Amino acid sequence: MADKLLFLTGKLAQASLRKVLSEMGSLPFDFEIHELGLSVAALMTDKMIARRLKPEDYEGFKEIIVPGRCRGDLQKLSKQLGIDIIRGPEEVKDLPLYFGRERKPVDLSRYDVSIFAEIVDAPERDIDSILARANYYREAGANVIDIGCLPAEKFPHMEEAIVALHEEGFKVSVDSLEIDDLRRAGKVGADYLLSLTEDSYQLAEEVDSVPILVPKVSGCLASLERAMESMDKINRPWIADPILDPIHFGLTNSIVRYHELRNRYPDAEIMMGVGNLTELTDADTSGINAVLFGIISELSINSVLVTEVSPHAHKAIKQADVARRMMFSAKEDSSLPRDITPDLLVAHERRPFPDSVEEITELAANIKDPNYRIKVAEQGIYMFNRDGMIHETDPFAFYPQIKLKDDVGHAFYLGAELARAQIAWQLGKRYTQDEELQWGCSVSAESENLNEQKQEGTTMKSGKKCGPIK
Repeated sequence: MADKLLFLTGKLAQASLRKVLSEMGSLPFDFEIHELGLSVAALMTDKMIARRLKPEDYEGFKEIIVPGRCRGDLQKLSKQLGIDIIRGPEEVKDLPLYFGRERKPVDLSRYDVSIFAEIVDAPERDIDSILARANYYREAGANVIDIGCLPAEKFPHMEEAIVALHEEGFKVSVDSLEIDDLRRAGKVGADYLLSLTEDSYQLAEEVDSVPILVPKVSGCLASLERAMESMDKINRPWIADPILDPIHFGLTNSIVRYHELRNRYPDAEIMMGVGNLTELTDADTSGINAVLFGIISELSINSVLVTEVSPHAHKAIKQADVARRMMFSAKEDSSLPRDITPDLLVAHERRPFPDSVEEITELAANIKDPNYRIKVAEQGIYMFNRDGMIHETDPFAFYPQIKLKDDVGHAFYLGAELARAQIAWQLGKRYTQDEELQWGCSVSAESENLNEQKQEGTTMKSGKKCGPIK
């Protein structure tokens, strides 16, 4: 006998929920839908469920599925009611995907690529500033802090910086074109040195640092191989970096070099510096990182050097962290890197418009109060209440058509929501009234929490709270 699942919902979403479940075809479970006695399912809370759900309502069921936006402690509620209560997806339309993934939850805790994050202006920073930047990089996902030395600029406190970073638990690499800088770094205990060539590899005999080897001549794989062979002769570990070149300055050939190096040396430790693409291409770094880490995953590259110099690359390290985890998961499952995490979908979403015009029209016909609801579909923005529905694509076009009393707070709220809806419609992002648009890992959790705190308790003159529409 198949397990029985009980879906809790509100009045307005009941028909849509039944339709989606029915269209999923053969299911490994039986289900029933229970309307909890409220209009909007998103307003559901754990306390509301405890008050309104009777034991006979869920007798014989294995689990209760509640809407993704249901608030409260569901674990505590499960113990109180004696049945597992599971938070489903935020959107009803995502239920098929939700149940497709239920058999094997995505594990994003694992990765096989180390991130070296470079502080490119380290000589210009004092120790406290270097440590602060290093902590920011570590929180973004960095495994190694790379201290960048600047050409022809003195760095008298380099040793002090390396010691301070080690005391804070960081692994440290030093990046310099000057062999004296690398010698100083090695003698004070730097973990890695960037970079040595076939002419300078001997420094590795003086210090314990692991060198990153690069070609003596740009693009010369043979030069890199000679450096690798020399390191093997002195029986010291190394990491090889054929160097990724910018677009129109050898990008394709450099990718070929990585491919050739991996084929020739299946077990070699290899590094790729991605900054020549993320920093030197006017395109969103989330997409560039996704593609590069796909290549990195296919070639089993072990380490990546990441920078955040250009303002448009200010989240490159966090994006690299997400990309390496996503590609690891996809590779483990022998699957495409899809439906694993939305964190690299910054400007767009794969399923931006969950509601059709017909469904929005049906919902609008059931509204009996004066509060405005806002929905976004492929055709534009829809705003409606008991007095009717307006369809536009420009927020300013709504103003002459809506009826507002002398309520500045409500007007401000609607203006902000309509502007947010316009952005979602233009970019192809999912819009949910009273919620921030989702920008993947390009918006920090701290920023999102701050926005939520600003919205909490903000009440308009009409008495309507800037929270879920009632």
